[in-house]
Amino acid sequence: MGAKKFFRYSHSQEAFTDLLFNALLGFSSMFAIAFMLISEPSKTGQVDNKAEFLITVRWPDGHPDDVDTIIEDPRGSLLWFQNRDTGLMHLDRDDRGLLGDRVTIDGVEISSPINQETATIRSILPGEYVVNILHYKANYADGLPVSVKVEKLNPEVRLVYYGQHILEGGGAELTAVRFYLDGEGNSTNINSLQKSLLTLVTKKIDG
Repeated sequence: MGAKKFFRYSHSQEAFTDLLFNALLGFSSMFAIAFMLISEPSKTGQVDNKAEFLITVRWPDGHPDDVDTIIEDPRGSLLWFQNRDTGLMHLDRDDRGLLGDRVTIDGVEISSPINQETATIRSILPGEYVVNILHYKANYADGLPVSVKVEKLNPEVRLVYYGQHILEGGGAELTAVRFYLDGEGNSTNINSLQKSLLTLVTKKIDG
């Protein structure tokens, strides 16, 4: 083979190798981009469910009475069934006793006997929080036992308060617990000094 012919052959081989390498590089780049697009879905519409404190109110399962939770934050904002989101606090579940606990699925009626309301405090705002329970609707003359639990969730679950209370008939309201939070989310001055929030709710409705 002559030198010129060998040179032309070698040059064509190098050109083919470069072309093949560039093609593979292009395919690899497109695959990498496609993989990144698949593995990183859009975050639009995502909801941040972070909560710092969880407040749980329970009364006997299967009981027909309706108990409501009313919470006041340090700003004076009130969380209750007609104002379920204050920005700082959220009423996750408004339980109405037996009312609304029955649903029909494929012609079959299903009932949930659990009577429980839950509320969350989404961020730490220093100041006093007041947690009241209201006997919104009573079906019996006997007092209704209601438990109230406050838990700090972060960085680990810690019990702040747990207590049993008796609501004595329709319209009865009592303060289950009052507590203060500092800037680090530590709870202090936990007490049950009574404060009516129903009057504040009434004023907001009338106003």
